[in-house]
Amino acid sequence: MPDAARPPRHVLILGGTTEARRLAAALVPGAAGSPEPAGAPEPAEGAEHVPSPEPAQAPEPVLRVTTSLAGRVAAPRLPAGEVRIGGFGGPEGLARWLREHAVDALIDATHPFADTISHNAALAAATAHVPLLVLRRPGWVPGPGDNWHQVTSLDEAAAALPALGSRIFLTTGRMGLAHFAHLTDPWFLVRSVDAPEPPHPPRMEVLLDRGPFTVEGERALLRAHRIDVLVTKDSGAAATAAKLTAAREAGIPVVVVRRPPVPDGVPVAANPAEAVNWLRARYRSAFNAAGSH
Repeated sequence: MPDAARPPRHVLILGGTTEARRLAAALVPGAAGSPEPAGAPEPAEGAEHVPSPEPAQAPEPVLRVTTSLAGRVAAPRLPAGEVRIGGFGGPEGLARWLREHAVDALIDATHPFADTISHNAALAAATAHVPLLVLRRPGWVPGPGDNWHQVTSLDEAAAALPALGSRIFLTTGRMGLAHFAHLTDPWFLVRSVDAPEPPHPPRMEVLLDRGPFTVEGERALLRAHRIDVLVTKDSGAAATAAKLTAAREAGIPVVVVRRPPVPDGVPVAANPAEAVNWLRARYRSAFNAAGSH
């Protein structure tokens, strides 16, 4: 039996992604192996996430699992375990939360482009002396026939557009439209889960939709709107990779915003199964306790 004098190990997941939900399901008793339904809601186009190609399965561990959501999506899909919604107040606030709630491990499973959150998590974990793991799916890799223009920021993406085309399929998320607001000549098709707010490009049509998307559907969309340039972030999400295939087939250039680096010195798991193994290596007794019930 587990030591009754010690409360369960507390894992805080910074979530909002399918990987985060899959990890929580693998760690919460009774939730492991729960399927992710097709078409599950995602934070935003360009911030869409998909199940890990490797299933994250583990024994029912004696763990307390809390997932923190930023609260930017109107109707997020809630993960298994405890859930908190809202910010922490910077790295100092997060460090204080880690101490006050006796967190034993912090897992940053946010979107690959949530670099501010990842930076704050690294600072907070170091301050509170809590082990930190980053859970990130691998990024996309260009293949034969792709015409990619890789840039390091949304500003660079906007600067590249006038030379590439005039009818832009913009899939970088509603939060970054201000970077394109000064472009008055191109026409933009913006796909987003929630409606964007100003500032945004003056010539713009909004398509409210969420993944997963199909190659057939993306082909039809590109044809219907006469798209000649695609702009995307390297989210690495298979649910939104269909647009890359459709663009390749149509010979359309793709402006790809590279993802920011993971904070220095922080270990990285490529899928929830690897994150489970990282936790098991640190807190084996908590995982083994399930077998003694």
